[in-house]
Amino acid sequence: MKQFIVIGIGRFGSALAQRLYGLGHEVLAIDLNEESIQKISELVTHAVTADSTDESVLKSLGVRNFDVAIVAIGSDIQSSIITTLMLKELGVKYVVAKAQNDLHAKVLYKIGADRVVFPERDMGERVAHNLIATNILEFIELSPEYSIIEFTVPINWVGKKLRELNLRARFGINVVALKSTSNDKINAAPMADDEIKEDTVLVVIGSNDDLKRLEKKVEL
Repeated sequence: MKQFIVIGIGRFGSALAQRLYGLGHEVLAIDLNEESIQKISELVTHAVTADSTDESVLKSLGVRNFDVAIVAIGSDIQSSIITTLMLKELGVKYVVAKAQNDLHAKVLYKIGADRVVFPERDMGERVAHNLIATNILEFIELSPEYSIIEFTVPINWVGKKLRELNLRARFGINVVALKSTSNDKINAAPMADDEIKEDTVLVVIGSNDDLKRLEKKVEL
């Protein structure tokens, strides 16, 4: 079980905090808006109405003892930057920050954010990929160059072994996991002789160019 701080309880922050809590982790939710905190108070471990740009407040909440802090502040870019900077200065090991645009992201990385996310852009990417290729279940951009996709296998792959598909040689991608839709089992260390079944979902990682080639060649 990990300890998370989620700062900024808008749509993204609220959904994230509730999901982390639902997965069994401790979650402290922080927002300036008392109404937002009241709504989420019973859906997380602790919820506090506070100004995250006030260093004394962050110190009193013991932020350095948390494993991960997520700065999910919406349109107030200044508060986002100040909060991220102070969290790193106070010793939070891993800080994830939501960015409004590329310039905002550059500043967040410069001041020490360990990861920057674009929730709206990421969701747009996922929807676009799913509309183009209905068997792509998940699309996660790791960087501007690399991504992970999760997809149900084409019918002509069923019965074949990973060795036969030879995806690394053909497309330059790596299979990182096999999932079964029938029993939710995950094989996180797939071997060359593992066989593809009808209910198999493949999780692969690769450059965006290679993943696009895969999508086109196998008609994902």
